[in-house]
Amino acid sequence: MAKQDEDVRQQEDDEASSHAFGARVRKLREAAGLTLEQFSQRSGVSRAMLSKVERGEKSPTIGIAAKIAHSLQTSLTELAGGGASEGSVVRMRRAERPVFRDPETGFERHIVSPATGGGRVELLYHYLPPGVSTGILPGYPTGAEKQIVVTIGNLVVEFKNAKEYLGPGDSLFFEANVEHGFANQTAEPCAYFMVVSRHA
Repeated sequence: MAKQDEDVRQQEDDEASSHAFGARVRKLREAAGLTLEQFSQRSGVSRAMLSKVERGEKSPTIGIAAKIAHSLQTSLTELAGGGASEGSVVRMRRAERPVFRDPETGFERHIVSPATGGGRVELLYHYLPPGVSTGILPGYPTGAEKQIVVTIGNLVVEFKNAKEYLGPGDSLFFEANVEHGFANQTAEPCAYFMVVSRHA
C-alpha cells in the first residue's frame, strides 16, 4: 500500500512539474515575441509537441527539453524551476530539489544547487537507468564548461568524433559548447554529479 501511495504522489508531482515547466516555456516564448510556428522552426520541435508541452499535457524527453531551452536561450535548470536564489546562505532540502524526469527513458536530472551564483554555476545529479542514453544534446553557449564525477555504474560521454568511458570515481572535464550526450550501456544503473560553469 505504501508503494502504491508513493507511486500516486510521484505521478502527482510529475504532473505538477509538467504544468510548471510548460508555463515557463510559454512565458519565455511570449516574452521573445515568438509564435508557436516560429518557435517550432527555431527549436526543431514540432508545433503539436510544443503546444502540448506548454499546456502541461506532455512531459518532454531530455532531448526535446534541451532543444527548447537552447532555442529560448535559457537553461534547462531555469525551465525546470531551479532559477538563481538570493542570499549569502541558501539551503535546499532534498524534498525541495527540482527534478526533471524523462517520461520515455526514466533519466532523471536533479538540480542540486540551492543557488547558482547568479547563473554562473550549477551542481546537478544525473541518474541513467540501465541501457539508457540521453541522445546527442545541443551544445551550450561558448564559454560553458562541464565537469563530471561518476558515483555509480559506468558512463559513456559521447561527442561527435569521440567517446569517453568512465567508471565509479572517474571524472571528466570538457568545454560544453559542442554537441554531446550521456549513455549507460550496461545492465546496471549509472549516476553522476555534474558541475556546469559559465563565464560571466
